[in-house]
Amino acid sequence: MRHRRKDRRGVLLPVGATAAAAAVALAGALLISMKSEDGTDADRNTSSAGPVARIDCAKQGKVPGSGSTAQQNAMKRWIKEYEQACPGVRIAYNPLGSGAGVNQFLRGGFKAFGGTDGALTPVDVERSREVCPGGRAIDLPMVGGPIAIGYNLPDVDDLVLDAPTLAKIFDSRITRWNDPAIQKLNPGVVLPELPIQAVHRSDNSGTTQNLNAYLAGAAPAQWPYPAEKSWQGKGGSSADGSDGVVSEVASTSGAIGYFELSFATARKMDTVRIDTGAAEPVEASTTTASAGIAAAEVIGKGKDLTLKFDYGTSAEGAYPIVLVTYEIVCDRGNDKEVLPALKSFLAYTASEEGQKILPEIHYAPLPENVAEQVREVVATLS
Repeated sequence: MRHRRKDRRGVLLPVGATAAAAAVALAGALLISMKSEDGTDADRNTSSAGPVARIDCAKQGKVPGSGSTAQQNAMKRWIKEYEQACPGVRIAYNPLGSGAGVNQFLRGGFKAFGGTDGALTPVDVERSREVCPGGRAIDLPMVGGPIAIGYNLPDVDDLVLDAPTLAKIFDSRITRWNDPAIQKLNPGVVLPELPIQAVHRSDNSGTTQNLNAYLAGAAPAQWPYPAEKSWQGKGGSSADGSDGVVSEVASTSGAIGYFELSFATARKMDTVRIDTGAAEPVEASTTTASAGIAAAEVIGKGKDLTLKFDYGTSAEGAYPIVLVTYEIVCDRGNDKEVLPALKSFLAYTASEEGQKILPEIHYAPLPENVAEQVREVVATLS
């Protein structure tokens, strides 16, 4: 008997979460739109039917940021909660992609923080010394989650793939859905004789970098490419941003692509379960991603908190294609006019209050030991 996919409409809480975590979360589905690049408000609605979050607010300030699209849904929620509690502060986040977020931050002058799904390179760190007087840019992990592999196949609502097969699909070496390698992983499933349309990001992306890292780590023989922000595989089609990829997959029969789980959930899109060698293939969820992230190791130096993942894990219930988005900030040399609001906002996002709402919007909270380190570093920013 085949195991059916769990209903993803329910709230998935991480290990150790309580019923209170669900009760305190979203009481109304109110959305805000983020500020435009010139800093003006665009139809911002800060009213809410729910309780005001407990936040140590700055009195005033404007905090501009840009970058990762993977964390944009978390940022929307955090900004809404923060500005409702702290009306004197305005936070702007423009989801341009990780590459753009890093580049804008390193150009200096306008961005208090950047968002990226891939840690800064040594070259980036050296460049950052020009925009962080007396200091350098550091990576602060803030949002966890799985990279979902979404697909669009008629009459197939449960699909299992493993790392070698995924690598061959995204490298155009498996090109039809009824290929024997896919059929072997899905006994009893009638797979259509349909061309595979593999969709990847056209922009430089930390989500791409993390998928490249997973494929290189879990299937090195099939994916001999570096873990870069730019796409490394051959063939396929491309789209801009996570929202572009999910839209392309949703509109194309036979398509497959990768994006943060909340994008798949919003489209009610089926996602692949990954055969890791565990007793059961693992689906993408906040709970399984938390299990994968919990095994990560902090490898950053000084105040930098870059994480290293075990992409070859076969632990039960641990989803292996995970990412953590980092907020890039200066450890020293921040704009004195922006610093109080920046520290207040980041202290909130890394707090228990900020992290416990993430499962409701299909993200995985940071392991508490990592979140505690982030809070300690935020308090020292100068």
